[in-house]
Amino acid sequence: MAPESLLVVGVGDIHGRFHRVESWLDALAEARGRAVDLVLAVGDVEAFRHADDHRRKAAKRAMPAEFAEYADGVRTMKRPLYFIAGNNEDFEALHDSPEGLQLAPNVHYLGRAGLKVLNGLRVGYLSGIHAPRFYEQPLKRPRSLDTAKQAGYFRAPEVEKVATLRDVDLMLVHEWPRGLPQRAREQGEPPPGRTLPSYWIGNPLTRRLVETIHPKWVMCGHSHKAFAVALGGHGGRTPTRVACLDQAARPDESVFWMEFQGREVVCAGWGISGEVSWRAGQPWGLGALPRPSEPGPVEAGY
Repeated sequence: MAPESLLVVGVGDIHGRFHRVESWLDALAEARGRAVDLVLAVGDVEAFRHADDHRRKAAKRAMPAEFAEYADGVRTMKRPLYFIAGNNEDFEALHDSPEGLQLAPNVHYLGRAGLKVLNGLRVGYLSGIHAPRFYEQPLKRPRSLDTAKQAGYFRAPEVEKVATLRDVDLMLVHEWPRGLPQRAREQGEPPPGRTLPSYWIGNPLTRRLVETIHPKWVMCGHSHKAFAVALGGHGGRTPTRVACLDQAARPDESVFWMEFQGREVVCAGWGISGEVSWRAGQPWGLGALPRPSEPGPVEAGY
């Protein structure tokens, strides 16, 4: 008997926009004609109860803060959503649970670093971004805006923990691995309407983790830009396919879905139309991205 298939959806930086993400998942489920089994968010979820919470960065207080309805039981997330931390979170609420916790029914924080088995898939994860000044420093309790900011940086023991992982189906990181634009250039010119970001985007430690662990897939956020590139694949090894997600302002490039058969992805696509943009056996790169859409209004950024 063939293994049961799974529909797994990655979502870019939510920044408090839980309502629209739920509506997008409804639309995708209808388009694919099946239920969404698992939702994975790549950080900057911002599960705050109030938009003007003093712990949020000033630039973020114009963003919605809809999580209170889920925490208070007014609304319930329809599908299990698991998220890593970015560099904009309610770190005071997350601090005492570095191995993860459930914040509301069907809303789960994975933790700062490690591996969880979700629906039979081995999911590795590293929360936060790289700040060299704080990399070797101990993590402080986030009692102020300054220490809350520092909580959004990953530390050396967390990177070392992730580096020991093997046989990883999917890895979640917030900040891009360094060198993705260079790798994309090696694989060919960007398609019409696409430009390569700065070669300095991302961090080298996450890149080193990907090269050490060799996960089958990586999803990341933070830079609010969709990107697709394959890393590795030397010596007969299957390459790691990296999907970078835009922030959750519009669904076309901030939603990336994968249909698994067992532990292997058989097809994948962007947005909520249900249209397949990649199938197993095809090359993975910028050509797998959706056609660039006309720019629309986007809320304040990071």
